[in-house]
Amino acid sequence: MPLDMQTRTTLLRQSAHSFCTSFLSQTSPQEILSRYFIPSNPKITEHGPAWANSRLPFLGKTFKGRTEGGKEDDAGPINSKASGTTCNDYFSLLGKVLKFVPSADTFPPADEFIVDATTSASASALDLDSDSVSSAKKGEGAGGGSVSVKAHAKFESVETGQNWEEEFIYRLSGFDEEGRIGHWEIWADPLSAWVAIGGGEESKHAL
Repeated sequence: MPLDMQTRTTLLRQSAHSFCTSFLSQTSPQEILSRYFIPSNPKITEHGPAWANSRLPFLGKTFKGRTEGGKEDDAGPINSKASGTTCNDYFSLLGKVLKFVPSADTFPPADEFIVDATTSASASALDLDSDSVSSAKKGEGAGGGSVSVKAHAKFESVETGQNWEEEFIYRLSGFDEEGRIGHWEIWADPLSAWVAIGGGEESKHAL
């Protein structure tokens, strides 16, 4: 590949790997958002069925923007009109119901991360809202590319203590020129989480 594309690929791979391994050192959500995400209007989406929101309130919605000490983040505005919808809120809601217990081998080596550095900035901007696209044009938003990785870890219900092992997929996209993430998407195992939080009780929706 051309040298500039190779450089971009290396940057995205290193950024994605560093982001993922930050969970191993119990880095705080605020530091993760500040260090690894674009300064204006980052997004987090954990995909899942809407019916699971009663136990898993972070599923099936996109959290936008971030806060600093309950106030608008100096690094970027909150583009959420309703409270409880920022990226900080994603971490808060997740932490109230689930414990993420990663191990040294939760994430694969960096060379096993799947990088597509050819995604154009305009295509990556499809992952962002209109304000983020505007920021991108000013040099603050997507520089292009996406990274996907398959991982595995133990999760535990905060309420019941039940735990399970599962595989999950991260897709990171909307990177800016510095390799900071615009959109983090997660595909995991909501049924196992639902059952564990309910103390083994399944829902009619899961049958």
